[in-house]
Amino acid sequence: MRLKRIFILCLFFLASNLASAQEMTYTVSPVLSDTPYFHIELSCGGFSADSLQFSIPEWTPGYYQLMDYASAVRNLHATDANGNTLSWKKAGKNGWWIYNKSVTPIVHLQYDVLSTKLFVASNHLEADQAFISPAGMFMHLKARVEQPVTLVVKPVSGWNVATGLTPVPDKQYTYIAPDFDVLYDSPILMGKLETFPSFEVQGKPHHFVAYRPREFDRAAFMKDLQKIISTAADIIGDIPYDNYTFLGIGPGMGGIEHLNSTAVSFTGNNLNNREGKIGTYNFLAHEYFHHYNVKRIRPIELGPFDYDHGSKTRLLWISEGFTVYYEYIILRRAGLTTQDDVLKGLQDNIHSYESKPGRLIQSAAAASYNTWSDGPFGSGDSSISYYEKGPVLGALLDLKIRHETRNKRSLDDVMRALYREYYQDKKRGFTEAEFKAVAERIAGVSLTEYFEYANTVKMPDYKKYFGYAGLDVTVKDGSFAITRKKSRNALQESILKDWLR
Repeated sequence: MRLKRIFILCLFFLASNLASAQEMTYTVSPVLSDTPYFHIELSCGGFSADSLQFSIPEWTPGYYQLMDYASAVRNLHATDANGNTLSWKKAGKNGWWIYNKSVTPIVHLQYDVLSTKLFVASNHLEADQAFISPAGMFMHLKARVEQPVTLVVKPVSGWNVATGLTPVPDKQYTYIAPDFDVLYDSPILMGKLETFPSFEVQGKPHHFVAYRPREFDRAAFMKDLQKIISTAADIIGDIPYDNYTFLGIGPGMGGIEHLNSTAVSFTGNNLNNREGKIGTYNFLAHEYFHHYNVKRIRPIELGPFDYDHGSKTRLLWISEGFTVYYEYIILRRAGLTTQDDVLKGLQDNIHSYESKPGRLIQSAAAASYNTWSDGPFGSGDSSISYYEKGPVLGALLDLKIRHETRNKRSLDDVMRALYREYYQDKKRGFTEAEFKAVAERIAGVSLTEYFEYANTVKMPDYKKYFGYAGLDVTVKDGSFAITRKKSRNALQESILKDWLR
C-alpha cells in the first residue's frame, strides 16, 4: 500500500509539473432545480494563442450512437486571467471558439449542462443522486485530447462520490487523468449511495457502489460476483488495473464498460429468483469482460477515438457478440449455471437471428459498421443484431478450434494471443486480417468458411459445428433446438465436457 501511495503521489506531481505549463482543471457542481443541471468551471492555462477552439464529444465510447451532447450546454461564459469577458462563437455543431486577443496565460470558462436523462451514456441529476457521463460534460481543446486533466467534484452535502478515476492524495473529491481518453472513460456516480462488502481477486480490490439497491443478500451477491471476476480473469491470465468499481445507477437503462469500472442499471430487484439472478449475473459478467474484449482486445478503429463523428468498425460482432458468448461461458465455469443454461442461451440467439428477415440482407460485419444508423439491435426487416449472431459465431469458432486441435486449444487461446500481441506488445488494436490470422494460427487450419458466416449472409452450418461437441441442431415449426446426440465419439465427448465444464 505504501508503494502504491508513492506511485500515486509521483503521478500527481508529474501531472502538476506538466500542468505548470499547460493546465486544464475542471470543477463540477450539481445544481438542483426544476430543470437540474451541472455547473462546470474550467481553468485552462499555458496555451498561448489569441483564439482557442473547445469541443465536446458527439458520443461516448461503448455506446455506438451519436448523442448530441452539445445541445445540453447552456450559459457559456469566458474570461481572461484578469477577469475580462472574452467573446466566443459556435464552431460547428459541438465546438466553440474563444477569442483571447490579449493572449493572457489563463482562460476561464463556465457553462451549464442540462442533466435530465437516467441512462449510462447520459448525464442525470435528481434530489439524492447524480450520474456523470464525462464525454457529455467536459469540453476539451480541439486536437488536444492527450492533455492531462485535474477534476474537482463538489457533491451536495451528505453525498458521496464513486468513480474509477485516480484520486489525488489528501484532496477530497479531487482526481487526475493522464488524458481525456481516460477522463471520458471514467463515469462518476454521486449521491446517497451504498457500498457493498468489497473483495480482492489476484490482490486487486473490487467494489460495488449502488444507488437505492433493493433487499437481497449482499454478502451472497458479492461472493458470486467474486467468482465471476475470478473466472473471467483466469481466461486471460492477467488483471491490467489496480482496482475496479461497479457503479449501480439505480433503475434505468443499459450498461457501459470502462477501463477499470462499469456503469450499470441496477437495483438488485431480480436477485431473489433464479431466472432474475442469472439474468443479472450475465449482464454483470458481460460488462466486466468488456474491460478485456473491446477496451484492450479491440478492433484497431476503436482508439484513438473520433469523438466528433464516431469510430466505425466492422468487428462489433467480435467485441460485443463474443462478449455475450463469454458471459455464458464465465457463469458456467464459475459454477453459477448449468450446461443447459449455456445451450439455451445459444439456442435463443440462433432463433432470434434466424427469425429476422434481415439475415438474408445484412452480414454480422455490416451490422457492426451500420449500428450508428440501424442501432445495436437492428431496425426493420433489412438488418440484424450483432448481439444475436455474434455469440453464435463465438461458439462456432470455439468449437471449430477445439475440433481441429483435438481439444488442445480453444477460443480462449485466441483471446489471450490478441491480448498479449496487440494490447500488451504492440499497444494497439487489431485489423480484420490480423484477427483472422491469429484465429487460423491457433486453429492450425484455414477458417475461410467460418469467416464467410461473419462477412456474408451465408447460413452457418449449425449441425456441423455443434456436431463437433456431439450436439445436434434441429428446426421444428421455425424454432431451433440444440440437443445432445445419444451417441458421441471420444473427441466429441471430450470437447463437450471441456467446453461446458
